[in-house]
Amino acid sequence: MTDSTAEDNEALMQRVRDDLIDSYDEELEMELDDRRFDAATGTPLEPHTGDSTDHRRRYFRELFRLQGELVKLQDWVQKSRHKVVIVFEGRDAAGKGGVIKRITQRLNPRVCRVAALPAPNDRERTQWYFQRYVSHLPAAGEIVLFDRSWYNRAGVERVMGFCTDDEYEEFFRSVPEFEKMLVRSGIQVIKYWFSITDEEQHLRFLGRIHDPLKQWKLSPMDLESRRRWEAYTKAKEVMIERTHIPEAPWWVVPAVDKKSARLNCIAHLLTQMPYHEVEHTPIELPARVRHEDYIRQQVPETFLVPQVY
Repeated sequence: MTDSTAEDNEALMQRVRDDLIDSYDEELEMELDDRRFDAATGTPLEPHTGDSTDHRRRYFRELFRLQGELVKLQDWVQKSRHKVVIVFEGRDAAGKGGVIKRITQRLNPRVCRVAALPAPNDRERTQWYFQRYVSHLPAAGEIVLFDRSWYNRAGVERVMGFCTDDEYEEFFRSVPEFEKMLVRSGIQVIKYWFSITDEEQHLRFLGRIHDPLKQWKLSPMDLESRRRWEAYTKAKEVMIERTHIPEAPWWVVPAVDKKSARLNCIAHLLTQMPYHEVEHTPIELPARVRHEDYIRQQVPETFLVPQVY
């Protein structure tokens, strides 16, 4: 191995390590309370990473602002009884899950929910192709985010040979009519494709390989999709060309920079509905009712979870 190759490998592994550190502390941001502000400046505090402090400050400031707008959007969807389906598609490790987490992080799961369907079982394979997705569609006042969707047939099923040529062609005949039918019924359909480069997917797969907390994300299908990069590219191009319709157009999110992709996607999503802030009745905490004869029972020690921490 030449010195140049060794240096390139070390630089690559450093990027992998930086990416792992960044993902870890951002997950901690979600587990702790993100809204921690510096008392002097009023700006969010962030944990240390390889990113510059200013870059992270701008990212979290915008993320908090956009999430505040998402809460307003959620209230408007409930109030107006709007129905929304948001489809997230893209290659493995493109960042779909990351943006879905940030969209739903501060929303009511009874209003905004995620549908991430597993591979169809034997019974579902005999059903009308769209049937298992229909049960997850929103009722009035609901938002449903599909983490992958009926477009599996145009992507993984086509590339991996899980559907016949006839089933593939029938999908393309049916899906525009299916989505037009959804729109006519009052369901807004928004479709996002997260686009990353060959090199970026390679980097993210390496990150998962070297991260014991994320190795479960790498399935044999993911590894095979890496080998068939070009076939997936061709399948994606055909899919977008044949299913980009005025009623439900595709929107492509450049996603090499994960943070920018999240912010750009959320900002765009907010432009897709004419939401406005909904006025709420001021909330007053009622006084607790107290009774002289009430005595709180002690919990037996044997019932208590051990205080390890």
